Amino acid sequence: MTKKITHVLEANNITITFGGLTAVNDVSLQVPFQSIISIIGPNGAGKTTFFNAISGFYACDSGTILFQDRPINGIPTDEVANLGISRTYQNIRLFTNMTVVENILIGQQPRLRATFVDTILQTYRNRREEKQSIQKASNLIDFVGLGAYADDVAKNLPYGAQRRLEIARALGNNPHLLLLDEPCAGMNPHETAAMIELIKTLRSQLKIAIVLIEHDMKVVMNISDSILVLDHGEKIAQGTPEEIQSDQRVIEAYLGSGTENLVEKYSKRKAENRKVD
Repeated sequence: MTKKITHVLEANNITITFGGLTAVNDVSLQVPFQSIISIIGPNGAGKTTFFNAISGFYACDSGTILFQDRPINGIPTDEVANLGISRTYQNIRLFTNMTVVENILIGQQPRLRATFVDTILQTYRNRREEKQSIQKASNLIDFVGLGAYADDVAKNLPYGAQRRLEIARALGNNPHLLLLDEPCAGMNPHETAAMIELIKTLRSQLKIAIVLIEHDMKVVMNISDSILVLDHGEKIAQGTPEEIQSDQRVIEAYLGSGTENLVEKYSKRKAENRKVD
């Protein structure tokens, strides 16, 4: 009997150390198909390190990572992408002097099969893939709401549009799992609301699973099926938004005791940290 796969990703007991520092300590996470999972925690909690392990940037010292039931521990980042995992970054990493279309075409590279020889000789396979890639890029531009910027250079786009472009480029890989590292960072309320709707649409229309790191707790509580809470590299809680909001361990670890709503307190603390920075 064929085993039924219920999770697109299973990270089991992941530990990652750098010298004498344990950045991630025995953390596990299961990501069901078509789910939205948020990872929260203060700076230095191990969130991005955990992301980097999933996407192949870091090797795990111990533990296993299964993508659609296939072990991916230690395989190169390009192979991870080929399997169907795409990501964005906390600091936007676009090809700033290329147009919107060109950025998205680059995102499709893992899926192209034409060879260097095909390109030089302009074979039928190369011409067909090129035509398909341009059409797909156009579709993705419309999907993320960047139709008015298609031929603009990436560095000239408004900030929120650059965030959307980075997501569109990641979607060019036809991912089954999308990792978003602080997709709403630096956005104004209007841009944040639009990003929330886009993330929901990614799940409902493209049927992909999403794991995101986010500091805006209103975003996290609005879109998450489940929330993983990290502190100093360790998982201290996981549950639904309602469970996390009332979890005393989370409140005590990050926010201290008191009666203020978790969302309000977390957001207030983040705002204060930005002022200090």
